[in-house]
Amino acid sequence: MKCGKEDLLLYAVTDRSWLNGETLHSQVERALKGGATFIQLREKELNKEVFLAEAKELQALCREYSVPFVVNDDVEIAIEADADGVHVGQSDMEAGSVREKLGPDKILGVSAQTVEQAIFAEQNGADYLGVGAVFHTGTKADADDVSHETLKSICEAVKIPVVAIGGISIDNVMELKGSGISGVAVVSALFAQPDIEKAAAELKEFTCRMVKA
Repeated sequence: MKCGKEDLLLYAVTDRSWLNGETLHSQVERALKGGATFIQLREKELNKEVFLAEAKELQALCREYSVPFVVNDDVEIAIEADADGVHVGQSDMEAGSVREKLGPDKILGVSAQTVEQAIFAEQNGADYLGVGAVFHTGTKADADDVSHETLKSICEAVKIPVVAIGGISIDNVMELKGSGISGVAVVSALFAQPDIEKAAAELKEFTCRMVKA
């Protein structure tokens, strides 16, 4: 499965810190019911066995909804779980070597914060870019802010779609209009909300307006 621009409209990134006794599966399913168009499994603490089982379970769920599913950082888990692809940061692995491991048919997403990083990622086989943090975020304390001008410059410099990430919510998503992005990647704007399905539906509607504005 490859991803098109429309798949990146509402890109949900998991975070188990808001599970509150629920399963990740049930939370992700509610995001999908609300209209999430792409799911990324992000786990920093799980052991490999549990991580792999979780990846397989979410991949099966995303297939039911015909939504692309990628694993953050861990190329081996992505391959073993037969995920649709992987998303890597600048420090995780050089994009070209990730593409070699994945093969030509899987999705490769790469984080970028500069035009140079974006062009390099595209040249090395990235299918889309995640650019941020576009707003201040508590989810990734080490994420540097990316200005609206840089975001726009990145979108203009590459042919592959760009998704903005970092501190995006229903209250500020319209500020991204005119940047050229294909969608937004969010964590707390969905998974920290009391009604995940409703939050996804509302944010998708606003994002759709923003992209077309």
